[in-house]
Amino acid sequence: MKLSKSANMDTTLSQKQIGTRLAKLRKLKGLSQEELAKNIKISRPSLAQIELGNRSVSILEMQRLAWVLAFSIDSFIAPNLSVVEEPKVAYEPKIKVTEERISVPTLDVNKLKNVLLYLLERGAGKPNVGETVLQRLLYFCDFNYYEIYEEHLTGNKYRKLPQGPAPEKLDTILEQMLENGQLQKIKTTYHNTTQTRFLPLEKADLTQLKASEKDVMDKVIEQMGDWNEPTISDYACKDLPWVVTEDGKKISYNLAFYREAPYSVRAYDESENED
Repeated sequence: MKLSKSANMDTTLSQKQIGTRLAKLRKLKGLSQEELAKNIKISRPSLAQIELGNRSVSILEMQRLAWVLAFSIDSFIAPNLSVVEEPKVAYEPKIKVTEERISVPTLDVNKLKNVLLYLLERGAGKPNVGETVLQRLLYFCDFNYYEIYEEHLTGNKYRKLPQGPAPEKLDTILEQMLENGQLQKIKTTYHNTTQTRFLPLEKADLTQLKASEKDVMDKVIEQMGDWNEPTISDYACKDLPWVVTEDGKKISYNLAFYREAPYSVRAYDESENED
């Protein structure tokens, strides 16, 4: 989208510049992406793509943004737009202002152990569920749950490695579970490849898992539970949180909100999708 300040002064902003300015103005107003998206009648993923500079903004959407974020088009396209202080107010939006949620995951060891037991229990006997497949299933459980509920499932942190998202401290947790007699470690051959598998020796404590958590895990298992390691790793390496993260860096849970089909698992009201 090209924005011109006047017929005599052509001030053109790139999609990236527009997205960056809108994101800063939104945060200045204390609005979450969810709140702003609802007020301008688009979906949250669409707003996320606008802020990333991957999607253009229609004239109608820009007018709604100007109303909600209280800026004039002239001030928005000015080369020296400042977001340190409030921009010149064109309109005063009457919407609830809340502080944007920031993802700071804290590992819940007990929850992680029960999630692992549940995943392994559901995958018991499946020859494809080796250690790598288990890591990928855990990743999608964690990030899918966060995308839907904006809360952490296990709170585990992940790093971007070349072969896929790698959960931190998982080796330590698995060793503890082996020592406590909760798991058995075996070596098997699957499609001529040697792999490490973990068999559950006890059931997950379902009292420690909310119905919403179990539902997300069930859907991940239903979708990916029969995938082999190359298939699920290839799929994980095309998920936006992994794609946009620098090699070796931690993957931010908030990147789950930028997903699009087929990775996005959040259900949006049809009235929000007037793009």
